[in-house]
Amino acid sequence: MFTLSSKIGVVGSGAMGAGIAQVAATSGHHVYIYDNNTSSLEKAKNNLALSLSKLVEKQKINKEQAENIQQKSHFVSSLNDLANCNLIIEAIIENLEVKQKVFSEIEKIVSGNCVLASNTSSLSITSIASVCKNPSRFIGIHFFNPATIMPLVEIIPGIATKTELTAEIKKLIDSWGKTTVITKDTPGFIVNRVARPFYSEALRIYEEGIADFATIDWAMKEFGGFKMGPFELMDLIGHDVNYVVTETVWKQFYFDPRFKPALTQKRLLEGGFLGRKTGQGFYDYNKTLPEPQKNAELGKLIFNRIICMLINEATDALYYKIASKEDIDLAMTKGVNYPKGLLKWADEMGLDNVLKTIQNLYDLYQEDRYRPAVLLKQRSGHQLTFH
Repeated sequence: MFTLSSKIGVVGSGAMGAGIAQVAATSGHHVYIYDNNTSSLEKAKNNLALSLSKLVEKQKINKEQAENIQQKSHFVSSLNDLANCNLIIEAIIENLEVKQKVFSEIEKIVSGNCVLASNTSSLSITSIASVCKNPSRFIGIHFFNPATIMPLVEIIPGIATKTELTAEIKKLIDSWGKTTVITKDTPGFIVNRVARPFYSEALRIYEEGIADFATIDWAMKEFGGFKMGPFELMDLIGHDVNYVVTETVWKQFYFDPRFKPALTQKRLLEGGFLGRKTGQGFYDYNKTLPEPQKNAELGKLIFNRIICMLINEATDALYYKIASKEDIDLAMTKGVNYPKGLLKWADEMGLDNVLKTIQNLYDLYQEDRYRPAVLLKQRSGHQLTFH
């Protein structure tokens, strides 16, 4: 059982690692943030002080709380400093070999009771844990960026993870004020799997010449109530992150056409046009952004096509028992700020209407990308809903 006296280790002092560490320290734990890059450690330390001072200014916390969080945050440059930790969360580059090497080293240092966890967003928990002598203590704890703000955390047991550990970790992360969902160890887990059509179908619509970036973004905000359109969001996330996740999920699903990446986005990545971080991606942020074509009929067509593809993916995840229907909807509202859960959205739209849209796309293109989810076909026509 984890208590406030439990020491938390975080491997990686980048934005994600530092954010996870701040969440744990805010909850009262002594946190040890490790990085072999001392300049990155120093930057993380300075960013923590800046973040806490802003929270004090906004009266979210008081000065005493800020000082306490800083005192509980220990920035270390030796893995040996993690030896007494009860839980270690890795938050480094999305590379299987690199992660495996790190955990091989960590396992030599920590006690037999220390829980090991990865914050990976797209790699297999079971694969990472396979290098460990004791994979039963290994689990996925996937925070969303920024970790201090985003409420969702996906808890992912690998096939070797001991059963009781999942409940223990869920209880711990819940105590940190987060919203947790439990998902199977499959490519993309819940959010990064189910959300793929938000990007990929928008890209397909653009590549077919149906509408430009601005019009597609407008349609999803105007008719779907999304806070950001797909191209705005991809530019914000960065194509070095968003495209790589798409390609990783596609490869891990044995090149299933439903997850096929788009050449339009790949070219931006290859050219170094990564989005807001470089000043240019789908949009050029050094210029006035283009106006959308505000045609209601076109906008509704775009929204209907993308939302039905999203619902189809959520339905498929439910059919294959990736997570419960409650956790699938919770993950999409809390993890990527969707206006409502996709299965709830399906109920409101009517499963027959969703199936008709998907079936029409499949009949037109004759591509497996548009194959209707089995559960959608089973439930439509019977006045059945998901809730």
